[in-house]
Amino acid sequence: MYLTRHLTREGIRWACDGQWLPAGFRLSWLLELPAATARSMLTMLPRGERASGPLLAPLDPEQEVWAAGVTYLRSRDARMAEAQVKDIYWRVYEAERPELFFKGQGWRMVGPGEPVRVRRDSRWNVPEPELAVVFTQSLEPFGYTVGNDVSSRDIEGENPLYLPQAKVYDGAGALGPGIVVINEAEEMDALRIELVIHRGEQLLYHGETTTAQMKRRPAELVRWLGRELRFPWGGVLMTGTGIVPPDDFSLAPGDRVTIRVGELVLENPVS
Repeated sequence: MYLTRHLTREGIRWACDGQWLPAGFRLSWLLELPAATARSMLTMLPRGERASGPLLAPLDPEQEVWAAGVTYLRSRDARMAEAQVKDIYWRVYEAERPELFFKGQGWRMVGPGEPVRVRRDSRWNVPEPELAVVFTQSLEPFGYTVGNDVSSRDIEGENPLYLPQAKVYDGAGALGPGIVVINEAEEMDALRIELVIHRGEQLLYHGETTTAQMKRRPAELVRWLGRELRFPWGGVLMTGTGIVPPDDFSLAPGDRVTIRVGELVLENPVS
């Protein structure tokens, strides 16, 4: 099953497999339930006409979006290269406890076709293509979507305590185009991830990886996140990036970022 969220003249509507779900449906209703119950309920909901209208980020405003860092070896090496305090990234990659940080409430996330931004006080900005896990109140993976964890590498590299400013600002996170509902967490273990960046008609960068390269599995990261935190309406966890553009690259307004995770494609302009 595949969930999408749309903007219509009557307001925001959710759809499943291209057909409208009942008016007023909210993702939060499903994510309050155990994953198996939520999937079963979704199959029983009546479907309406074919859905239409612009796609929005596939979550409700009250869902929190979190992110994990240094979950791929490539990310560890890149962070060590940029950082003035280098050994902390080696330590967190090798540690049992992962790096987890708050990215924003659901209303802060932009959706397909909406602009992501670069900080005006940063000189080195990159997209981070990531598998984003949608999980239930009981910390069970319910599905996945595409995440773009836009980051200011120079700010993070200057001082690790600047991480929130490097990661959390207007337009720094994108999700979409929809949620692939899964039956087992293992369905996320070997998904292909691809990043393509264009400036006008020029291809600036292309990179690929797979979630099989992650040191920690997505379900493990979700369990760590929920150790001392409640998520009454479920949430979304971006699971880190294994694709890092070269050090001489920085996003600029007008660029176009395309990210593929499995069969999903998320595209955003840069402003």
